[in-house]
Amino acid sequence: MTVLNNRALNRATLARQLLLDPADMPVLDAVAHLGGLQAQEPQEPFVGLWSRLRAFAPSALSDLLTERRVVRTHLMRRTVHLLTAGDVLAWRFRFDAMFRQRVLGIYRRELETVDLDELAEAGRKVMAGGESRTTRELAEAVQGRWPEAGRLALGEMLISLVPLAQAPPRGLWRTKAGVRHVSIPSWLGGEIAPLPEDGSDPVGEALVRRYLAAYGPAASADLRAWCGLAGLPAAVSAVREELVSFRDERGRELLDLPGAPRPDPDTPAPVRFLPAFDNAILGYHDRSRIIDDADRNLSFAGERVVLVDGRVAATWTIDDGTVVVTPLQRLSPEDRTTITEHGERLASFLSDDESQRARIAASPH
Repeated sequence: MTVLNNRALNRATLARQLLLDPADMPVLDAVAHLGGLQAQEPQEPFVGLWSRLRAFAPSALSDLLTERRVVRTHLMRRTVHLLTAGDVLAWRFRFDAMFRQRVLGIYRRELETVDLDELAEAGRKVMAGGESRTTRELAEAVQGRWPEAGRLALGEMLISLVPLAQAPPRGLWRTKAGVRHVSIPSWLGGEIAPLPEDGSDPVGEALVRRYLAAYGPAASADLRAWCGLAGLPAAVSAVREELVSFRDERGRELLDLPGAPRPDPDTPAPVRFLPAFDNAILGYHDRSRIIDDADRNLSFAGERVVLVDGRVAATWTIDDGTVVVTPLQRLSPEDRTTITEHGERLASFLSDDESQRARIAASPH
């Protein structure tokens, strides 16, 4: 079985994540290809798409949100993602059990007297009118039935039991707005697909294929880390004959789609600025293909990072309109020049200020 080293995996990831060459594709297609974008920080997906698409206009993503073709909702790992409306309707039910377990892992004692099926039904009735509600308003609407349960616990469980989306203006370009939930079926005008009664798992199989298209080659543990679903071995087995297998340098089996791009490891990789919680890093259990183990906590902390030669080499922030890059390692003069040029373009994208300011700070190491 062919062994793929970290550099080969890195170039494959960059190609699948649209980070090797800027993609000429519509924003909706990019969101679909990536299987959604992490979006707990509302403005970060705009940077993620700016780094991936050749001619990205922020208004295009805002329009998709207001047109209800892209949706902000909890899904992968029960974190907020931007997904296409079609994917939300097709996939949401498959995540229900995982959502319940994750909330119970935190609030089990507060919810021990609550019948979750009854709570779900109560929540659906509250949202049936089509009005938007905050998490607090949703919890308060049912708390009279379960006064012994904490409002926070009720709210977190309700937004897991009841399929909800976060309505605009939350998530629009350069807009600050609180979270107001709407019922997904009402908002999208369609029903969420139920699980098949025959015990098959078409959604799980679709997730395997879609994940490999955007993240492969990858191990089953990487797939689980991306979506948060533990029960996908049957789905992997069901599609295994469609796939090809490799090994990484640790001996793990990696699965992939046979026709998916696996560029030459020596393919040049351009500098890329990534947003907080970017898919290209969080989409794996073993992230060594793109970030050093010593820097792994940066992704959990929500640091924005810079890729140099395909790997995390610096962090970046905005300070009074200036993109400030802090190296994590020694950078060559050529890299510093390229980073500054890209930082200036990013500063122009993020601000109406045409001065396009960027600078490289002293390394903390």
